[in-house]
Order: sequence, then C-alpha cells, then structure tokens
Amino acid sequence: MNRQPESAMPHEDPVAPPATAVERPATHVPVLVEAVVEALAPKPDALYIDGTFGAGGYSRALLDAAQCRVFAIDRDPDAIARGREFAAAYRGRLEIVAGNFGDMERLVRPRPGFPIAGIVLDLGVSSFQLDTPERGFSFRFDGPLDMRMSGAGQSAAELVAALSESDLASLIRDFGEERYARRVARAIVAARKNKPIRRTIELAEIARAAIPKAESGLDPATRTFLALRIAVNDELGELDHGLEAAERLLTAGGRLAVVSFHSLEDRRVKAFLRQRSETAPRVSRHEPLPAQAAMPSFRLLHRRAVRPDAQEMANNPRARSARLRAAERTAAPPWSPGRHTEEPRAA
Repeated sequence: MNRQPESAMPHEDPVAPPATAVERPATHVPVLVEAVVEALAPKPDALYIDGTFGAGGYSRALLDAAQCRVFAIDRDPDAIARGREFAAAYRGRLEIVAGNFGDMERLVRPRPGFPIAGIVLDLGVSSFQLDTPERGFSFRFDGPLDMRMSGAGQSAAELVAALSESDLASLIRDFGEERYARRVARAIVAARKNKPIRRTIELAEIARAAIPKAESGLDPATRTFLALRIAVNDELGELDHGLEAAERLLTAGGRLAVVSFHSLEDRRVKAFLRQRSETAPRVSRHEPLPAQAAMPSFRLLHRRAVRPDAQEMANNPRARSARLRAAERTAAPPWSPGRHTEEPRAA
C-alpha cells in the first residue's frame, strides 16, 4: 500500500476517462481495494457491512479474503439487481438490501451476525452510474438531467427549474466549490426563461459559457454537475448519518474504512474521525477534564489519508482523486449525535 503525502484534493470528475455510450466498461474497478481490505483485516465468521455496494468490488474482496459474511446496502435498484446475480456464488455469505447507508443501523440490527467487525463506505457515484446516459450523472453523454441514485425524489432538472437564482448560486458555490457560481446561476435562470433545462448537454453548455476561465484539464461544467448531484441525493447529510451509525454499530476493535473522491466528503470524514479519536477538549487548558467528557471512540489507523499509487492511477484514471481514511473502534461508548457537525477545516 502506497501512502503519499496529502495535498489539495481534486474534485471527482464526471467526464473522465473518455468513453462512448457504446463502449461502456464491462467491469467496475474498485478504488484502493487492497488498502481497504488491509484496513478492515477481514476475519473468518465475522460480519462486515458494505454500505455502498455499487458493483460489489469491496464486498467481493472481503468475501474472497476470509470466510466472513457481508451485509451490502445500496440505494440504486440497478446495483441491487446486479448484486443478487452473483450473491448465490457465496452460498449465503452475502446479503444485499435496498436502502441508504445512513439507515444502516435500522437495516442491519434485526439480522443475526453481530457484532459488526467492519464497515466500508465508497462515496460518490459508480462507473456504472456515470457510464449510463439515462441516469443523467455525466455530461459526456446526452441524457435526461436526472442524477437520482435511487430513482425517487426530485431530479436535477426539477431542482434547476425550482430554485431561485440566489439559491442556485449558493448550492453551486457550497457543494461544487465553484468560484463563478453566481455567473452560472444567472445563466441558468436566463436560459430556463426560454425553455426548461431537461438534458445534461443543455446544462453543460450553459455552465461552460458562463465560466470565463477553466482549470487545466477540468471541464467547466464539472463543479455545477457535482453540486447538483450532491444536493439531489443529500450526499453530505447521508454521510453524516452513516458515520454516526457506524460508530454505534461497530464492536470494539471493529474497523471503519471510507473512500471519498472530493474535498467536501473528505473534509467531513477527516473532521469526524479526528474528533472521535481525541478526548473531548477542555473549556480551558487550565481546567480539569469534565467527568462527562467523551472518551475517544476511534483510533486512527493512518495519520494521513491513503492515496492510490501511480500504478493504480495509470490503470484506473478515476482513482486519481480517491482518499481512504480508516479507524478502529475503541471500547468507549458512542459520542452523542451531531458532535462532529462543526465546519470541517480544509484538508
């Protein structure tokens, strides 16, 4: 496992690597899979949760590494259908259920197999989602402006049509970290007065025209698409719920591994694990630690995020922005909900 120095984290890129609607990848390549298996250290007869099943890469790696059991969760009906096709090969060791990983506590608790020895979360979208034009996640293809992982709820097109210019600007700035968010929002509002924005290509062209200067190698529409996808699927709220649920579910000595692909996610995971791996701070350094102070509920496995090495990035260009953060659960009780909601500092 190669541990490179941390640096400013690029955004997840919905346009790379190049592909066509005809030439879709036959398999999904899980990112940092060896590092995830090393972090979780699967053991025979133990139960693990794959909270973001996707194409099943992490579930498969855990099941192949030890005679363990995996409980897999995904909100995407297509992922659930794919998973059930190969679950039979593991003879009852893999169970797949539809749902959000933020609800993993409710989804898992009624089933046998406790304690939970490990949880993996692979955040963002899968190659299958990006490479399916009908899902509307990528502007590499012309497709409906959808972006819903579960297929339910408000689509990106409906969000673009409903939000005011100021709300659109805030969304694109906060979730996409787009410096020209106001220009993009103004252009969207102007364009939708002529006709509804319903296609990925339409929105991409509007965003590109509104941005005066793009970063080298980054399509100007990238941050706008990222922001809408996060909002449509409540990805940051889901992450907060999932991290707290993992803290409550893991047994002492259990492991949590989180792979993220853009800075908003990574900063949130980093802040959560940093706080949970430290004793609650004193009001003053001259005062004794209060009796009710929370003790560390996690022990960090790595001081810095683990990144893909050059070989993995060459083999799988989508791995280039990935970061893995992992920690081991201590015997301390879970912290009270919401204690990690302070604004994360830049990584």
